[in-house]
Amino acid sequence: MIRVVLVRPQGPRNVGSVLRLVANFGPAELFVVRPVRPSLLIHPDFEQMSHGVENIASRVRVVDSVPDALADMTASYGFTSRSRDHRRLIDWRDVRGKMACRCAARDERVALVFGSEENGLTGAETDPCQELVRMPTSGEHTSINLAMSVGIVLSTLFFDEAPSAESSSSTPVTGADRAFLIERLKDVLGGCTRTAPARRDLVASIERVFSRAPLETRDARAWHLLVRAIGGEARPQDYGLPGGTRSEPSVEDPA
Repeated sequence: MIRVVLVRPQGPRNVGSVLRLVANFGPAELFVVRPVRPSLLIHPDFEQMSHGVENIASRVRVVDSVPDALADMTASYGFTSRSRDHRRLIDWRDVRGKMACRCAARDERVALVFGSEENGLTGAETDPCQELVRMPTSGEHTSINLAMSVGIVLSTLFFDEAPSAESSSSTPVTGADRAFLIERLKDVLGGCTRTAPARRDLVASIERVFSRAPLETRDARAWHLLVRAIGGEARPQDYGLPGGTRSEPSVEDPA
């Protein structure tokens, strides 16, 4: 499954066009994070550009943050032209094959995150994204319209021939499971440091590594068991997160 996430969109025409693209090149769904104008989704231009899409009001979900949009996703790609926190920017042409395979996999839920028409994605908005992707252009004009960018990506994934997904015993973690693991590691391992600078560096490293690394539920399970052995018994609710994860061992499970 593919989810298109538009962060702080400004134009009703762009959002309407993207909704139409989602219908053209699905199966896909559309999430909108903090639209600049709440009335954007009932604007006449939105309805005009999404013409032909049935039940448009129910096809778009509005959420408060990027993490909210990624909570049940297993993979996330942020599209930006600017490097953030010295992170590597991957050329779209180099990653689209792998992305197509992940979209075709039975247990994967892939999010494609696009920023505002005015200033793209901020550093904080790219932090939850596992990988950052750059759309290459000619030197004459380096900025691509938001709806056009989404159209290029969705149409490429739709027409690319990805190998059929093979059954596998591995299951990728969701965004919610990943968030809980990160908070638990920061809490328990951060508490093992002797100085405030050491804790700060370790917490930052945990954020970087575990926010972006490919993780399966068995990987997360192993880290939860390690944390529990050290003495960490916190639950998602203790960090203000929704309860119930697929990767945390039960209390009765010793291994």
